[in-house]
Amino acid sequence: MLKQLKQEFHTLFKSENQVRTFFAPGRVNLIGEHTDYNGGHVFPCALSVGTYAIARLRSDKRVRMFSKNFPELGVIDFEIGDIHFEKEHDWANYPKGVMKEFQKHSHELLQGCEVLFYGNIPNGAGLSSSASIELVTAVMINNLYSIKMEMIDLVKISQYAENDFVGVSCGIMDQFAIGMGKKEHAILLNSETLAFTYSPVKLTDASLVITNSNKRRGLADSKYNERRYECEQALNDLKKQLDIQTLSELSASEFENFKGLIRDDVHRKRARHVVYENQRTKEAVRKLKENDVNGFGELMNESHHSLRDDYEVTGVELDVLVETAWDQDGVLGSRMTGAGFGGCTISIVRNNQLTHFKEKVYDTYLKETGLEADFYDVNIGDGARELVE
Repeated sequence: MLKQLKQEFHTLFKSENQVRTFFAPGRVNLIGEHTDYNGGHVFPCALSVGTYAIARLRSDKRVRMFSKNFPELGVIDFEIGDIHFEKEHDWANYPKGVMKEFQKHSHELLQGCEVLFYGNIPNGAGLSSSASIELVTAVMINNLYSIKMEMIDLVKISQYAENDFVGVSCGIMDQFAIGMGKKEHAILLNSETLAFTYSPVKLTDASLVITNSNKRRGLADSKYNERRYECEQALNDLKKQLDIQTLSELSASEFENFKGLIRDDVHRKRARHVVYENQRTKEAVRKLKENDVNGFGELMNESHHSLRDDYEVTGVELDVLVETAWDQDGVLGSRMTGAGFGGCTISIVRNNQLTHFKEKVYDTYLKETGLEADFYDVNIGDGARELVE
């Protein structure tokens, strides 16, 4: 594939000069949902699919970018000293934002460049294609221009680009997992302090399967803001007697002792999810360290129950996928992953049941929702990097 991408680069930009190749993965969160903006832990991993960038410097100050995923938009062309958000540039605003952030952080980019992007992350699946293109751009700029920033700083620059340039108020989990990913490991990340540890994910005779609901996530943004508000209100009620800054500082027993301080029943349910999900996430890491994959799967199931009943962000489609998965032989655990109201589920499935699992879930999902599910068997890969042959 890389050989073909390079040939397409040379055809597009009409030159045989040397190019360099970069890659940033997508990511999936194994457990720890809607805890990141509540000061809690998340447990994401980098995937083997992601975004490729074939690039080289130019001798002038022009930047020319092309995406094989959006060929109808043609080559995006701009001056490196005049980078600003342009709606018609669509996807290219993500890499443009990263370049702008380098400049804001006192890194002068004196030459332009040519870049061909290609991503094999399924469109709209909630596997962080935007963060992936940000990180592949950050690594590319860092290496092409010999800037030599540490990866954690590239992660932060990529988040700033999405927040400030593109205008999407995301947390840092996606960029962190994509930049800092490690093969066959997930990352236990404290979203408040950015303290993290790598945890091996050894499934032996089982596989991670991502199932795409192909349900448009129309409610996700508005409900996200609504849930943030509800959690803030619950926290404010608790802070009248407790010296805490986030919901995730509470243990499950502390929450049970003080939950009566939360005046609104709905706000209490939201807080309960956050507290227990944070505890589940830390417990899940312990299960994996003990090679207790069955125990890890049970925690995934509990996570989905909580997201369905207390946080109410699943929706019919995700519930059908997960509940059908639970009924299949060889499924150790299944849950929604991401913001909710569409997107994907993540399941752990015994290898000898993979074909049956996909057939049964596909048929049931189609029958009950009228939608077709897509399945991706994924491997846990390394983070963003230059690919050196």
